[in-house]
Amino acid sequence: MKQEREFFALTITNKGAEQLRRGHVWVYETEILTKERPENGSVCDIFDPRGRYLGSGLYSEKSKIALRILTTNANDKCDEAFFARRIAYAFAYRKQVMGEYFSSSCRLIFGEADGLPGLTVDRFGDLLVTEVLSFGMEERKEMIYRQLFEILEEMGAPARAIYERNEDPIREKEGLSRYKGFYHGLGNPPESPVTKMCENGVHYLVDVENGQKTGFFLDQKFNRLAVANYAKGRRVLDCFSHTGSFGLNAALGGAEHVTCADISQTAMDMAAANAKNNGLSHKMDFICEDAFTLLPRLLQEKKNEYDFIILDPPAFTKSAATGNAAYGGYLEINRRAMQLLPRGGYLATCSCSHFMPAWRFEDMLKDAAAQAKVSLRQIEQRQQACDHPILWNVPETSYLKFYLFQVV
Repeated sequence: MKQEREFFALTITNKGAEQLRRGHVWVYETEILTKERPENGSVCDIFDPRGRYLGSGLYSEKSKIALRILTTNANDKCDEAFFARRIAYAFAYRKQVMGEYFSSSCRLIFGEADGLPGLTVDRFGDLLVTEVLSFGMEERKEMIYRQLFEILEEMGAPARAIYERNEDPIREKEGLSRYKGFYHGLGNPPESPVTKMCENGVHYLVDVENGQKTGFFLDQKFNRLAVANYAKGRRVLDCFSHTGSFGLNAALGGAEHVTCADISQTAMDMAAANAKNNGLSHKMDFICEDAFTLLPRLLQEKKNEYDFIILDPPAFTKSAATGNAAYGGYLEINRRAMQLLPRGGYLATCSCSHFMPAWRFEDMLKDAAAQAKVSLRQIEQRQQACDHPILWNVPETSYLKFYLFQVV
């Protein structure tokens, strides 16, 4: 190390050290050898059993993930200026790769992928939506929120307010409460949590209070555009539609007709409102029904009126332990969709779970095609949008699988 450090020193096992040297950014509680422990949320220096510096990270006393790495540079002080640099770097990356979306609809910070573990920041117009999932970030959020505003102002893309979606059960494992609501420490929060944004030429109402996750799935931005490119003249069924994003892109792309289906009536009401606002109501309809009942019902009724089906379900598994059950769920809906499509029809299918790796999802698709007695001609294979960057040394940052097929 090049300088004297004031941070608490923790020694970890050789196994944990090897993981950090390979580029991962977590240290589990079971890997810590030091008996004494630092203050919860504090920055700690991490060493291997031979006393070699590995990095510095935020300590969480109640979490299985005890340390989340901030830096491997011993000269970093992990102070306010350090966090400001990290945020500015994350914003500069989005401005480069996302262009106009940087100031309209964009994930500005993606946790570990931006060196800010436990922090998510999404942008919908002039409204920021944040999610804080680690104790150390919670301790620093007021400073971070202020920096978000200041740096965006400097970059010519100012924000109006912050809405916090701190509801994930992970917070309880960190010893944090779960809540949601406008942050009133700065900015000018609006009266309504429903805001507006535009993506791919589609105008949306986004309910950041009640919508899934932070209110809208920005990671599918360019996958929705891919669907639009193949939708012209087709009759589209958009399952797990949420507020209609894939269906709206298909309709704007020239689909003959689009049916959006979701188990949530609130989501369908918002989808209908989005269709109206985009002048697409005449070619869209909306069904409040679970895809697990809708697809079998359409097969039983022999209503083969769709030649393009989109499957964008929520994560069927959030742990390795439930992987087999998730496999069965994906198999069911994909098999049914393949059986429902005519030869030459199109299928867009996704998984947003890190615990359903691409190789296993592809195995499931092969099984579904065999059971449906069809063949799949791949058109495109895609992942999450580049505002959700993937670190190859941190596999947890890679989660979204998206495939476009023709059924033959």
